[in-house]
Amino acid sequence: MALIELEELGGKTAALTDAQAAALAASGVVRVSRRRSGTWEVEPCGKVGVARVAGVEIRITPKIPIRRLLFLIGYARDQGGWRDEDVELADFPDLVPAAAHAFARQAERALAGGVLQGYRTVDDALPVVRGRIRQRDQVRRWGLPAPVEVSYDDFSVDIAENQLLRTAASELLALPGVPAAVRTRLRAIAHRLALATPLRRGRPLPAWRPTRLNARYHHAVRLAELVLRGRSFDQDWPGTVRVNGFLFDMVKVFEDFVTVALAEALRPYGGRCKAQARLHLTRERRVLLKPDLVWYATGDRPAAVVDAKYKAERTSGVPQQDLYQMLAYCTALGLPRGHLVYAKGQQPELTHHVRNSGVELVQHALDLEQDLPGLRGQVARIAEAIVSPPPDT
Repeated sequence: MALIELEELGGKTAALTDAQAAALAASGVVRVSRRRSGTWEVEPCGKVGVARVAGVEIRITPKIPIRRLLFLIGYARDQGGWRDEDVELADFPDLVPAAAHAFARQAERALAGGVLQGYRTVDDALPVVRGRIRQRDQVRRWGLPAPVEVSYDDFSVDIAENQLLRTAASELLALPGVPAAVRTRLRAIAHRLALATPLRRGRPLPAWRPTRLNARYHHAVRLAELVLRGRSFDQDWPGTVRVNGFLFDMVKVFEDFVTVALAEALRPYGGRCKAQARLHLTRERRVLLKPDLVWYATGDRPAAVVDAKYKAERTSGVPQQDLYQMLAYCTALGLPRGHLVYAKGQQPELTHHVRNSGVELVQHALDLEQDLPGLRGQVARIAEAIVSPPPDT
């Protein structure tokens, strides 16, 4: 199998057949352009991780440390606040080994106290009554007395938490690049959870609720959810292109993190935040707008609008399209100022004063490579700038 290793912001030339190049282009994992006969330029398009497409393995390394990437994803999924212990991860150079090691360690800690058991509701047809009879289903049996359609609570290991752990271990075992020692640990985890039902791909992940009773499972289950969401990229694309991989969309990761972190930082100022608020630019409601975050200081009156822009592309100059979009948000909401939050290194911190409108467009830069207290401080400063009234003009 051909191997192409890329960095998030860099491209590489590779020898590919026309069929392989077409499959890669259709997959959405990378961009592909012909250089000359048999040679193609392959560039990332915002995703990081590993994928196999048409006999080609693509490995894309993120520009931020792996441990920070996993923290950003995990924080966006769990809105309970900043947790330094969630990112105690060995700093592997590649995403797959790092995720596999982190998951194995947390799963082993969770299972050290034994496999968790809990109650689950079971619907079944039995020769005797157990639990409660499902009257509607029983009536549909046209008067036959047995078996009886019943529903009962079963105390079992086959609960959502164990299903997630077992499936994540199995999915990691199927990925390339997992070290042999970690594979051994993953097999042991899957074996201990053999009585839990494996989850089917393409189905929503089962819901679970953090409680005192399952506290030792919390970190492991959160990591399992991250693994399974990364594997959810596996699919058959239109045109029968099969993509098998473990990938994260960095644009979505950044947008989710900024939205959740800023909403948390704005909480002390009161009001409420709404993510992906739906509004219209025109009175005829023909042009839909969806900013990442709108802050309402009081009631239903908007006080600030924020959009996160990761911008993995190597851009230069003023991001005109972003400014046009933010100006539209401010116009639709009747706001004098809008905020754009970029990953540091993509755009500088600037303020743009729009002529003949009185609108300010503020660019903030978030350094994702800082330590967690520094990252928290940056978000707090952006939140303070958001709630501060614009200077008189």
